[in-house]
Amino acid sequence: MELGGDDVLLERVLRVYKPHCRYLTSATVTVKGDPADEGGQASVHGRLHIPESCYIDDTGHFNAVEFNICFNQMIYFVLAKSIKERVIRAFAHWTVDDFWERQLPDMFIVDFHSSFREHMRGRGSGFWGELDVVDVFQRDWGNGPLLFLQTVCRFGETERAACHGKVLLALKA
Repeated sequence: MELGGDDVLLERVLRVYKPHCRYLTSATVTVKGDPADEGGQASVHGRLHIPESCYIDDTGHFNAVEFNICFNQMIYFVLAKSIKERVIRAFAHWTVDDFWERQLPDMFIVDFHSSFREHMRGRGSGFWGELDVVDVFQRDWGNGPLLFLQTVCRFGETERAACHGKVLLALKA
């Protein structure tokens, strides 16, 4: 089921970034499965544009720091949209206001792997990104329960992905 995009929500999601670091320009969310069962799997397909590096002179290529920022913006959007549309069972008790409160302080990357297979500039006319939330599970962890999201993502300028990664994200439940 395609949930489509949501420009107003995307603008709100990116508000936590400095204006020159808002790389995700559009995004569409798709959900597989029934939220009433195991909670569905959410995916986001986005268009991104990096006019200039936000932290270093131009390296001439898309790099791990930019990969991470693009991942963050895409995961924030797919989570906000999934919560708004109530399509992932693990977030059934969350409201969009809960998301805004937790977006920065209660979400963190536990494990991050990225692989670069081809040179990708990441500038100019922009590029595409895809992120899939493939599993959501809860575990008790020190100071209380955490939700873990297993994700895979990829970025490219042509039909073929130039880089891909796997990221495990944790959120305070």
